Amino acid sequence: MPNNTLIFGDSYSTFRGYIPNGYASWYPQNEKCGRTDVVAVTQTWWHQVIQEAGLNLVLNNSWSGSPIGYTGYNNTDCSKSSSFIYRLNQLIENGFFQKNRIDTVFVFGGTNDNWCNAPLGEPSGTDLYCVLPAIHHFFDLIRKTLPDAAIYCLINNHFKPEVTNALKEASDRNNITVVTFKHIDTREGHPTVKGMQDIKEGVLAALAK
Repeated sequence: MPNNTLIFGDSYSTFRGYIPNGYASWYPQNEKCGRTDVVAVTQTWWHQVIQEAGLNLVLNNSWSGSPIGYTGYNNTDCSKSSSFIYRLNQLIENGFFQKNRIDTVFVFGGTNDNWCNAPLGEPSGTDLYCVLPAIHHFFDLIRKTLPDAAIYCLINNHFKPEVTNALKEASDRNNITVVTFKHIDTREGHPTVKGMQDIKEGVLAALAK
């Protein structure tokens, strides 16, 4: 039986043609324009993990620039567009999880919440326009939705301590495996080919445990 896999991500996990229609993508990029050297889907961290671990990718639900919570750049309201929470609710409402058995989930988010300077709020709060309660809400909801799935929370290596701590605490509370990275090689804030390999190696090491 295949290991059916779902990805929730932001720009780090996008690649044009491999994410839902209408979602913004960062990759592929043109190195000649000074951006990253990731020009083929086979160079992405997730494609390498899928291939090397023998997983079956059901959906890559990644949107460039997306926050977990409802506050985006310049205080954009993402409550009905790109936010991780909205996208998860859409899958639930559309019956995605009734139609698809999901065994493994990779969640790689928080980067845009961290970068856009959305209000942090309190972890125990309920305002999903604030980063910390949004993180806890998302991980509570995905665990409730997929009680038996193996879920992995990938944490970028340059977050504010409050964001990192919230991701770890929400994961620990929901029996979600945390994957941290000592270094991710980037250009313009996004993984290069080497950076994608850095991520892949960390994820494969977590899967092997």
